[in-house]
Amino acid sequence: MPTSSTTDPLSDTLRQVFGLHEFRPLQREIIERLVAGDDAFVLMPTGGGKSLCYQLPALLRDGVALVVSPLISLMKDQVDALRANGVAAAFYNSALGSDEARQVLARLHAGELDLLYVAPERLMNPAFTDRLREIPLALIAVDEAHCVSQWGHDFRPEYAQLGGLRETFAEVPLIALTATADPHTRADIVHVLGLGHARQFVSSFDRPNIRYTVLEKHRPMDQLQRFLQTRRDESGIVYALSRKRTEEIATQLELGGLQAAAYHAGLTPDRRQDVQEQFIRDDLKIVVATVAFGMGIDKPDVRFVVHYDLPKHIEGYYQETGRAGRDGLAAEALLLFGAQDVVTARRLIDGNENPEQRRIELHKLQAMIGLAESLTCRRRVLLGYFGEQLDTDCGNCDVCLNPPATFDASVEAQKALSCVYRVGERFGVKHVVDVLRGADTERIRSLGHDRLSTYGIGADRGDAEWASILRQLIHLGLLVQDVANYSVLKLTAAARPVLRGERTLTLARPRIKEKRRKPAKAARNLEPADQELFEALRELRKRLADAQGVPPYVIFGDATLIQMSRDKPRTEDDMLEINGVGQVKLERYGAEFLDVIGTF
Repeated sequence: MPTSSTTDPLSDTLRQVFGLHEFRPLQREIIERLVAGDDAFVLMPTGGGKSLCYQLPALLRDGVALVVSPLISLMKDQVDALRANGVAAAFYNSALGSDEARQVLARLHAGELDLLYVAPERLMNPAFTDRLREIPLALIAVDEAHCVSQWGHDFRPEYAQLGGLRETFAEVPLIALTATADPHTRADIVHVLGLGHARQFVSSFDRPNIRYTVLEKHRPMDQLQRFLQTRRDESGIVYALSRKRTEEIATQLELGGLQAAAYHAGLTPDRRQDVQEQFIRDDLKIVVATVAFGMGIDKPDVRFVVHYDLPKHIEGYYQETGRAGRDGLAAEALLLFGAQDVVTARRLIDGNENPEQRRIELHKLQAMIGLAESLTCRRRVLLGYFGEQLDTDCGNCDVCLNPPATFDASVEAQKALSCVYRVGERFGVKHVVDVLRGADTERIRSLGHDRLSTYGIGADRGDAEWASILRQLIHLGLLVQDVANYSVLKLTAAARPVLRGERTLTLARPRIKEKRRKPAKAARNLEPADQELFEALRELRKRLADAQGVPPYVIFGDATLIQMSRDKPRTEDDMLEINGVGQVKLERYGAEFLDVIGTF
């Protein structure tokens, strides 16, 4: 545990141990609450600094911090990074041999650990729980807490058992953390984990460094190849829905001269581990994966994420695109979207025998389609799904950078909003479109909706056009979908001025093609000489990482190397001014990096 030389032990620990000079938004408030012994619920985007919220308090409170994590690979990455900073951390899971497991337990009982990472099923084992009652606990952190909820996109039954933690360890502060939770999932997590009295910290979902782009599928392999050819020196992930497709894509990319490998649950554990290790150690540039390659990736310098197929829900899309740019540097998220994707996704949903789960999944799919087809700022749509409103367009998505053609849609909006009102705000998009179009269906007739004043008033436009208009009205906040009630459409207060003719409304027409732009390079703004130094520092980092058997980012992240390249520190004191250089890393690596910098 670090000693404080100032009146602010939080900032002192942040700088000495983690080499960071300032807290990110909400971090200090969350840390102060845990240090004081109180509970917290944290919703913070991927790359927002969630881990520090429990890692730092673990160093300032007596006892060991227990961190519940869903994946072995994620535990290992975090433990490697903590050890590189001189923190006593370990994991306790099924990957350990019997001798290793005994050693970890011995260190636990001896009070030699600051943090212990455990799988949920291991934590809830009665024998292990009994052990923990004999040990001072600093705090309990439940990471990836959306796994607790059936509303979450990655529900895990073993996580639901964690509901007993609050009662079993009543005096131990409990923190639940997630990057992906809509309001329903959020409420469910709080309920299941008994955090009704916990303060909730909800950060912005916005990842402004990620550029979002959606392309209509047209020879998708050619589209993917063109995208990747300009990014040959960068690390990235390509997601596909099926195991077979990941294999096919990886083969095609290799034939095109790119370093790529497939990753999916059908591979042997050794092969999956090998691919992951190669990727995080920069020996492999591109992983083509199913969602099996999800939460286990904690590589901060992933520069792009491509979705070759439409994800099944926005939560998954957000989490997977969030693998890019965790270091805060420029990154890109490309989605290739085609009509067949919707058919495939529907087929998968229809195969679910649980009708309630089918309903939830269908709603989530419709929201994902809405994002893919959106003609308004994609970041607004994405954040709006999580209940967050942007005041202005983002300026860093394809719609903002290449705006679609627009038209005065005031009349069309009035028709659509009136129709939602006339059907009693009790139906979803499809039914409203059918009424507007004047569809002759038994359901419409039985409900008497063929006698409404709005029946058939939109016959001059097609189904897809009206669906697009309704989706844009949702994105603009004039309509909401009631998720808990079969996704029915309801008017908001913002709809009234449009209905009364007091506000005109401009909507977008569908866009066919996207303009080509230069890729968003993380180190693009470096001067040529600084870029040369950056590459030299990357080479040194890779050599040191290979010698130690750790990922390169464990040594220093790209953002730290970029700052070194710009500032060119000459002394150890100068090095400590670089964000990401703490005391332990200075002692381990400072001299070699200073030597390289000194040659420029």
